[in-house]
Amino acid sequence: MISIKVYKQGNDILIGACDEQLIGKKVEDGKFHLDVSKDFYDGQRISIEVLKTYLENATIANLVGEKTVKCAIQLGLVDPDCILRIKGIPHAQIVKML
Repeated sequence: MISIKVYKQGNDILIGACDEQLIGKKVEDGKFHLDVSKDFYDGQRISIEVLKTYLENATIANLVGEKTVKCAIQLGLVDPDCILRIKGIPHAQIVKML
């Protein structure tokens, strides 16, 4: 499952989404730090199919984990060459300029 939390600010919809098993994990690799905090990412549990709908509607997204990032790649929202891996964990961000 995917954990997702949705934030709305004006016309923007920001989502924090991650593979469920990564919640609470903190990793460091040199200058890169990744904190998959409960406060930001721990929300409702959804399927990949539901995540697709959220990603299509989000204006900003912070994504962590193999399944979550792969979904964004399949939708054409993330270039596979632009994924940051921190200790092997994929992280990607999306900002849609409307």
